[in-house]
Amino acid sequence: MRTTEGAPLHGRDPLLRSLVPRLTGLAYDERSRTAREYRHDLPVVLVTGHHGMGRSAVLGELAARYTGRLPLAHVRAAAAESAAFPPAPSVGTAAVASTFVELLAELVCGLAPGLRRGFPVLVPGLFAVSGWPRGSAEQRDAACLRFARLLLACRLAGGGENGLRHAWATAVEGRLAATAAQDDAGPGRDAVTAAVVAEYTGRYRPAAAQEWYRRRFPQGAEGEDPLVLLGEWFRQGGDYRHAAEQSLMAAFLHDVADSHGRLRRWNRDPWPLVLLDDAHCAAGQNFLELLLEHRAMPERPDREELVVVATRLGGVPEDAPAAVRRALPDLVTSSGWERRGLAPSAGLLAVPLTPLSRDDILPLLVPARPAPPLHPYLASAVHSLTGGHPAAATVLCAAVLDATARDIDVGPRDLLELHTQDGRPVTQALLERLLPDRRQRDRLTLLSLARDSTAAEALAGHLRLQGPDQLPANSATDYLEEQQWQQLTRPDRPLVADALLQTLLVHEARRTSRGAEDGRGWQEIHRFLRMHHAQRGESGEADALRHTLAAGNAETVVAALAEEFQSEQDEQAAAHWLRCLQYAATAPTPPAGEWTDVRMQVALGAHDGRHAELHEVERCVNRLLHALWHVSEPHAEPDPDMCKAVGEELAYLSPRHPSWHAVLGQAARSWPAAARKKRPFPIPGE
Repeated sequence: MRTTEGAPLHGRDPLLRSLVPRLTGLAYDERSRTAREYRHDLPVVLVTGHHGMGRSAVLGELAARYTGRLPLAHVRAAAAESAAFPPAPSVGTAAVASTFVELLAELVCGLAPGLRRGFPVLVPGLFAVSGWPRGSAEQRDAACLRFARLLLACRLAGGGENGLRHAWATAVEGRLAATAAQDDAGPGRDAVTAAVVAEYTGRYRPAAAQEWYRRRFPQGAEGEDPLVLLGEWFRQGGDYRHAAEQSLMAAFLHDVADSHGRLRRWNRDPWPLVLLDDAHCAAGQNFLELLLEHRAMPERPDREELVVVATRLGGVPEDAPAAVRRALPDLVTSSGWERRGLAPSAGLLAVPLTPLSRDDILPLLVPARPAPPLHPYLASAVHSLTGGHPAAATVLCAAVLDATARDIDVGPRDLLELHTQDGRPVTQALLERLLPDRRQRDRLTLLSLARDSTAAEALAGHLRLQGPDQLPANSATDYLEEQQWQQLTRPDRPLVADALLQTLLVHEARRTSRGAEDGRGWQEIHRFLRMHHAQRGESGEADALRHTLAAGNAETVVAALAEEFQSEQDEQAAAHWLRCLQYAATAPTPPAGEWTDVRMQVALGAHDGRHAELHEVERCVNRLLHALWHVSEPHAEPDPDMCKAVGEELAYLSPRHPSWHAVLGQAARSWPAAARKKRPFPIPGE
């Protein structure tokens, strides 16, 4: 596998090395041209995936490879937080924009130097729509800072940002003062917009831009200054704002097309590249919708070939039925995209980022310096634990190499006990990245121990999480759905549907609840959940046994299973008994310090002497339960002796039950194989 300098992006080559070079006409890692796949009509590439799947990393890699080779703008859409205009991005980082106007301004600042030409139509429009409420110094300074950066990027002014910002703020305030003295702004006239447009017109005489915008307004608007009218429509909101934003998008694409003149086309100069991160945020959504609307026009005036690669949290939007979806391997030779129909979403080429394979993870476990050999199945264990999730796999593999460098042996069962290089537990580091909201993360850490959403709601009530400054369990599910981890969580389904997220949360609960004395300790929570499920009768028996075992009380679980084995004669009850046994064995292990892991010793009979007073059937159930508990850990390579013990104990029980011998005999043959292959244990008759 080819790798890049620095941290490699494994499994992303079809996107990085094949598709984007065919769109830009520039090879990914060579100073050479490559044949372009499209001309005159390009798709917008929408890269989708969950938190940690590498969406931002892909754009960062593209920015690093193409900066300086073509006009490039790298912008991250973000939720609006304040009126302050974000600072200029440092080298190698994406600019941040929380509104559509800010996003266009950042694109101008990024692209103008590479185009060696300003944006003569768009920039006056951006000035016109960047007004502020009179008397708001904070919003005025943010807008004037935007003015300064636009003017500097387009080489319309010199000096420093702060000096230009101050000069524009002073000039506009002066015009506003004069307008107030003359009282001739006119009814309904936005004085700030008029003052900004007047100042820009006085300095730069944008006659061509004014004529361009005038053609986009109805005939009834003749006689009005089109820039002032643009600003007023924008501030009016609703349909008027949408029309103003359409004009701004058209102006942006017009300037891009106009900058790519005949000489540049003859020289086959590459078209600009826009990298838009987090396009699911409002500013990004707005930009993409307007861009796709414009490109879907049957006769659009400007045939620009702007290359746009955007990322979106989750999947393809539900309101994009005409989008073309392609898997990463499909992009190697050709994307197969072709516009079909006039729907705006027909211009989308959606590419989901898929999990890493075991072969992709293996290179992450190669140390930079000679080191002792690692456990032979670590790559498989990391893949099994993470499901190939790139961020989780990368963090775990880095933690493995760091531990190995400190002469610490790491096996598959040790992965979640590792620490990052800065000393944080890996589960904490990963959860902070995958669940950004700390309050919701803390709630989910506790509620993840519940079987389903109904039990989680009961646990939330027991822990009093519904206080005025807390969030109940249903709010936690709303958060998971908002963050695109799952959709429409049913009351009888797990609160956390994603297997990796559930594993991390449960382990974090185990780590943080150790010795807790506030009613939120591991033992107390599982005791409450056991009682909750026990009240459901037979339908809750398996869950009650599982929580009992999670609390470390294996004796109670063994006694319950042995009693049912010896007293139940109905042949149909065998499947229920096996289901309870198998499900109970999926219990998470108690925290270290509250419990000692002797599952392997118990399963192999080393502790039988301590239970001499028990019936042999009960001792057999004890060995069987501990063997199953040991092999049921999802990320650990099953121990051959434990797999064999499962079959032997079931085979021992089979002839000792008058009506279950056939079902137990079948399980004795199929369960060891399922354990070795890490497959679900089949229940005979189901």
